[in-house]
Amino acid sequence: MEELLKKISSYNLFNYLFPGILFSVFVDNYTKYTLRHDDIFTSLFIFYFVGLVISRFGSLFIEPAFIKLRLIQYAGYKEFLSAEKEDKKIGVLLEQNNVYRTICSMLVLMFIVIGYEKLSIWLEISIISTKHMFGIVLLVMFVFSYRKQTRYIKSRIERNKK
Repeated sequence: MEELLKKISSYNLFNYLFPGILFSVFVDNYTKYTLRHDDIFTSLFIFYFVGLVISRFGSLFIEPAFIKLRLIQYAGYKEFLSAEKEDKKIGVLLEQNNVYRTICSMLVLMFIVIGYEKLSIWLEISIISTKHMFGIVLLVMFVFSYRKQTRYIKSRIERNKK
């Protein structure tokens, strides 16, 4: 267990595990749902996966919404790659930036979960239909995450060819 924790990068810790734990605590305390497991090892994997989902939600929905609302503005990707070679602190700043986006995403999802819980009680939606819907949402979200990540990899490869 200790060896596994040593291998987790600071990015994974602050963008996946930390938000996953926080989200799970919020869910446990503010809804009828629970994400914790009796086994701490299983709980850590659940927290990590929940954090991964939160991070992907932020990348796919929060970031584009903030760009559209003009709350944030990015430099061009070519400029970013050039600057990253010259200024090593950009990588640290990018990691912190992603943490903030993930926290925003976590809070939005928390409100969605609380709202969904209230709506499901009011509409008497069964938990079975919820699990199916959640699975479909995860599938779609990870397909688009995979697509987005593949684009980043391709653009970096093309940039390195030049």
